[in-house]
Amino acid sequence: MNLRTKSRDEPEINLTSLIDVVLLLLVFFMVSTSFIKATEIRLQLPQAEAMPREEPAAQIEIVVSAAGDYFVDGQELVNRRPETLQRALEQVAGEQRELPVTIRADARAAHQSVVTAMDIVGRLGFSRIMIATVSEPE
Repeated sequence: MNLRTKSRDEPEINLTSLIDVVLLLLVFFMVSTSFIKATEIRLQLPQAEAMPREEPAAQIEIVVSAAGDYFVDGQELVNRRPETLQRALEQVAGEQRELPVTIRADARAAHQSVVTAMDIVGRLGFSRIMIATVSEPE
């Protein structure tokens, strides 16, 4: 008896229909997508040479504590009156109104104390006023 084993064909996936479906999906998405033309702004930026930044020779620092006390260049003032702060600034600056003034206020300081310091600095003719801040820890 002659027994023959039937040859089994391996099952195959017909890729032709799969490729057709993928191409149809590609065409569909390309047609249905809205293309946005990005507007272009032409700028001609100025050029500059990198120069080392000059640190100002002197500056005035006003510190406002949480209690509202004023310190001018590290020296505590005898009271919180605006006139005292004005006299201290006049004494420290003399006639030099171009000096930068940095105001460092405690986060818990009264807003009025900071505004008073800014007002006095402005009335004395200082134009370079900076408010110092610190970044919050992450």
